Amino acid sequence: MSAESSLSDLRTRYGPRYRWLLLLSVMVGTVASIMSSTIVNVAVPDMSHQFALGPSRAAWVSSGFMVAMTSSMLTTPWLLARYGYRRTYSGAMWLLMAGGIAGGLASDYGLVLAARVAEGLAAGVVQPIPAIIILRAFQPHEQGRATGIFGMGVVLAPAIGPSIGGLLVEGFGWRSIFFMVVPFCIASLWLARTYVPMTAPGGAAATRDGGRLDWSGLVLGTAGTLCLLNGMVELHARPGAFAVLLLAGAVLAFGSFIWWQERQTRNGGLPLMDLRLFQSRAYAMGCVVSGIYGTALFGSTYLLPVYMQSALHLSAAHVGTILVPASLVLAGTMALVGRLADRKPASLLVSTGLALLAASFALMRTVPAASPIAWLVAWAILGRIGLGFILPSLNLGAMRSLDRSLIPQGASAINFLRMLGGATGVSLCGIVLEWRLAAHGQSFTNPGTGPDRLAAFNETFLMLAALCVLAIAAARQLRANPRAGV
Repeated sequence: MSAESSLSDLRTRYGPRYRWLLLLSVMVGTVASIMSSTIVNVAVPDMSHQFALGPSRAAWVSSGFMVAMTSSMLTTPWLLARYGYRRTYSGAMWLLMAGGIAGGLASDYGLVLAARVAEGLAAGVVQPIPAIIILRAFQPHEQGRATGIFGMGVVLAPAIGPSIGGLLVEGFGWRSIFFMVVPFCIASLWLARTYVPMTAPGGAAATRDGGRLDWSGLVLGTAGTLCLLNGMVELHARPGAFAVLLLAGAVLAFGSFIWWQERQTRNGGLPLMDLRLFQSRAYAMGCVVSGIYGTALFGSTYLLPVYMQSALHLSAAHVGTILVPASLVLAGTMALVGRLADRKPASLLVSTGLALLAASFALMRTVPAASPIAWLVAWAILGRIGLGFILPSLNLGAMRSLDRSLIPQGASAINFLRMLGGATGVSLCGIVLEWRLAAHGQSFTNPGTGPDRLAAFNETFLMLAALCVLAIAAARQLRANPRAGV
């Protein structure tokens, strides 16, 4: 490792502002990864039409990405220790860019899914890194502000992305939206070369002598996720022994994963998920909230564009435009709540956010079929205010009580559980929507009109609202004092 790439040298060169430059560098890559996870949803109806996909199969465009992201997220602490920040981060950006280009050029649905999996693997590695940096590089009294400022940048570009994506879908077809991540990846690679150190977390030198990756744990975690998602789909489409077998396989795989992680910890190995994390009640409850929140959030990112286009018959361009005001409000809310997170209890802020998010889902039933745009904008803004309360507060409330050495593991595990919830949420929304459409005599592939079709979507939104209410009970347990010197 060259001296100019070390953490101490970069701090000396750039002074107190270096921590902000480092945060900016990883922000750009995180923007690219989040954008790639959500922007494809705008094109789901067009892709479904071209490839003759039902809602459950179409949902794999999103859930396949989520499964890959969920699995690779657990490898981040090991990769950072072995290869350091810069190589880990840059490698993920190269893979994300390759997946975007491949998806844009693909002419077969199988190739599109393969490109989405590649993007998901890259995004999973990147996601825990900003939380690690904030909790290590910033003092407790400024971590909330850093999280809020970081969140503003992360939410603005992906929020504006669907607007641009909707225009691209109408002007150039659904393939064009895959290429949106390319300029972000190029910028992030340049920033990484300039500001991201070669060192591992804490300034230690990256070393390949730290042990092997826990492949057994990774296989078990991935198998559990795949069995869970496919079991849910099978249970709805063809209830029977195979569906039960898949769900039982998920329980067995996740149970084996937990057993294996405990065994690795007890024997001095390198677990993907250190179970000592859950000795902190605040962290354990934060993980519960994170999983339920992920289910509601990512499920809604799939459901909302489909609802606007399939039930309200709005264009793809309208879908993105409707979300722009809400996204601007979200950015402002995060900046404000980020400062509050340094002074107010995380339990209060997260519970408030979940309540507002639940209200926004429940109020979707009041949107009229005629002239729905004003109502959609209003309830989208309400939901984004709720997200603005949750996003800067949840990770800090859960992780501030952790020992310094467990921060990389903690960031990886809580993001893993959030994405596991997200992958489940996308499939759950597709399954519940198809179920309710059939109950009302409607079909996803043959769009109709009338109150019955709207009722099916409204009932699916109510399911998401109920999940948010459930998460409030766990959010009230986020009571932990910040640890000094994190």
